[in-house]
Amino acid sequence: MARYNTLLYYCYSTIENGEQFAADHLKFCKDLGLTGRIIVANEGLNGTVSGTPEACKAYMDAIHADERFAATDFKVDEVEEPSFVKMHVRYKSEIVHSGLRDPNIIDPKKQTGKHLEPKEFMEMKDRDDVVVLDVRSNYEHSLGKFKNAVTLDIENFRDFPAMINELAQYKDKKILTYCTGGIKCEKASALLLHEGFKDVYQLHGGIIKYGKEAGGKDFEGKCYVFDNRLSVDVNSVNPVVISACRNCGKTTPKMINCANPECNEHFTQCDECGEAMEGCCSDACKAHPRKRVYDGTGYYVKVPQPVNTSKKGKT
Repeated sequence: MARYNTLLYYCYSTIENGEQFAADHLKFCKDLGLTGRIIVANEGLNGTVSGTPEACKAYMDAIHADERFAATDFKVDEVEEPSFVKMHVRYKSEIVHSGLRDPNIIDPKKQTGKHLEPKEFMEMKDRDDVVVLDVRSNYEHSLGKFKNAVTLDIENFRDFPAMINELAQYKDKKILTYCTGGIKCEKASALLLHEGFKDVYQLHGGIIKYGKEAGGKDFEGKCYVFDNRLSVDVNSVNPVVISACRNCGKTTPKMINCANPECNEHFTQCDECGEAMEGCCSDACKAHPRKRVYDGTGYYVKVPQPVNTSKKGKT
């Protein structure tokens, strides 16, 4: 029986003195007993947190009580154990790294693609005048994607702006963008509009909300998530597995991080190869002296490196 909740959310809203807000927010989350990862920037919040249902409700109530974040849409999963080990709140220049930092050019608070609720997205996605565009990274859409979606060969979302020219062939179509929870689509759709695309939409709440409200129909495979679950089921209507083991090619839905911390690549690997390769993507990584112990999950808690106090003193 599920004893915890995991919350996925974001909100584009101006935060004055984001660094201080991040420090205060970390204390608030720890006081509630939450674990998770939250990014704070002057443009807003982006987070995944996990804890007891009571702690998660208190967190959501507090966020909604702040007028800056009153419109925040939380996606709630019931889980058997917390989806993180620790609580991190970090201040960064963006809440999702895109390189699109000039609000005079891209500002999701002012202009984005038209938001489609999951059932609206489902009704539109198969029309002849529509292109469904996955704005996520390679390792994410290799694990799962919408049937017939256009995918991009990008390692990180910050590579998306460089792909605009490749998308020019679809300028006369309706573009339906999607991502995990919706946050990347806010900037991706805004950039498409800035570059002259006329009819741009985005899946409100992303793949996760689509799974909850539309049964995940026609989403093939699993959805990568940024916590120790690594992936979640989406499709309860017509599910299929589309990902293959990197080592043997057998169909598998399991994604892991390479056990070599200097590689740490996200890739799909079946249980048999996981055991044989000790959770590594290659023989070179398997032989690496810093290789971590593989416990079958492929998820590793980041271990802080020791501080060089002599260097710190000189600084």
